[in-house]
Amino acid sequence: MAITEPSTAAPGPDKPRFAIKDCTLIAIATGKRAHTLKEFRDHIAEISPESLYYHFWGNLLQARFEEREYNNDFAAWTHRSLHDAKLAEQLAVVDPSQFVSMTEIRWQLLEYIEERLEESECLHWVIAEQPFEFIRSQIVVFNTHTSIANPREMAKIMHKLSVSSIFYHFIDARRHNPDRMDDFRAWLNHYGDTYQVLIELLSSVDPNFGSLAELRQQLVNVFEICFDYAMDATE
Repeated sequence: MAITEPSTAAPGPDKPRFAIKDCTLIAIATGKRAHTLKEFRDHIAEISPESLYYHFWGNLLQARFEEREYNNDFAAWTHRSLHDAKLAEQLAVVDPSQFVSMTEIRWQLLEYIEERLEESECLHWVIAEQPFEFIRSQIVVFNTHTSIANPREMAKIMHKLSVSSIFYHFIDARRHNPDRMDDFRAWLNHYGDTYQVLIELLSSVDPNFGSLAELRQQLVNVFEICFDYAMDATE
């Protein structure tokens, strides 16, 4: 599956360098908390998009010693504090990368919660063992002053990118790029059809499951497959 690069793949005026950036998510308390599923529903209906974003992605950038059981805070709290396995599983399958906006995600969460509340009146009043603390996020972006000339060079340094750079370019970028595309695919599109195989493989990588370190390794593997070599991580 190695890519044969024609001379047109060389960097030129119409093929920009890839500027590597880094980031951090600052967690900001909202003062809102939910003790019951009904309160949980009411807060989700009105919290800011930045709060929804944080509870889907914020934990990825925090140091963790255990594997995430659920891919978002909403599902984790529903399971651990309300002991509602059914709703937890429903909330866990909400894939934020498949929605056009946080508003659409909000409505999907509300739909699952409303359906669950309608199943039993007592679910309105069950008290959680721990309240859900709503947090909102603010992303701070850093310029690393490093840029990559071409995709082959990217393949050589992918394993050296920080996990927060991976988060910024592969996850957060989808909020800003056309067609909800990560920065790597958006950059590769400047080369026309040359890297179509690589673009398709990158589009199949799911950022929702596993850690950022695992996500980085998936990206390393994709680039290595396409360029038909394995990089020495110690180089």
